[in-house]
Amino acid sequence: MTTDASAPLIELDRATVMRGLDIVLRDVSLRIEAGQHTAILGPNGCGKSTFVKLINRELYPVARRESPPVRVLGAARWDVFSLRAQLGLISNDLHRDLVAAPDLHGEDAVVCGFFASQRIPDHLEVEAWQREAARDALAQLDASHLATRRLDTLSSGEMRRVLIARALVHQPRALLLDEPTTGLDVVARQRFLDTLGRLARRGITLVLVTHHLEEVIPEIDRVVLLRDGGVLADGTPAGVLTPDTLSAQYGVPMQVERRGDAWALAVAQQGA
Repeated sequence: MTTDASAPLIELDRATVMRGLDIVLRDVSLRIEAGQHTAILGPNGCGKSTFVKLINRELYPVARRESPPVRVLGAARWDVFSLRAQLGLISNDLHRDLVAAPDLHGEDAVVCGFFASQRIPDHLEVEAWQREAARDALAQLDASHLATRRLDTLSSGEMRRVLIARALVHQPRALLLDEPTTGLDVVARQRFLDTLGRLARRGITLVLVTHHLEEVIPEIDRVVLLRDGGVLADGTPAGVLTPDTLSAQYGVPMQVERRGDAWALAVAQQGA
């Protein structure tokens, strides 16, 4: 995978994705620059998961003869090993798959990130610098104590720290986060969001895919709203996260609250 450091992080040009006979993303054009912390927001079924799988090469767009509909770091073709080195993925699917792996411990789960695998391949030898990088990544997240813990004994919050460490071993340019706080209690969620803020301030671009307005941390400077497989709105959080726009997105009256840097969304009370 040959990339261009000056190219956009992610670029969709009229990308369309079908599952069977159903169109799940329709002519989506979107350009996310490196350093532009972006939240992709929308209700279930709007195309968020398809967007993640499209970038992560689990799904492919409808082919056409003109310019490629999807580019990542300037490249239209890439392999998963090269991609993960520059665009770290944190998802519930990955969480579930790693926890299901038998007898996998925290440090080994992080080391597996070097191989884009769920176990250390038998035919490969882990080098000392890879072990050191895994321990350093865990230490950055105050998670060194998780190195020897089995993944199936970790809480959801602890497991999220392992997933971030797994992504960080490559020193990626960006993180792609798919519904990252699912299953976290209120304390674990806030700690996780605080960690994302620190990573953003370190220069790691965040692409956050979620339906929770509460996850739009202060470092997010762009919000893209999806509806029915297309882009409904795109702009700054203050410009996009309005009752009128979110009501149009959900199809029912919504109310938005902002307290300091925190956002909250709720269905508007009838007659209020």
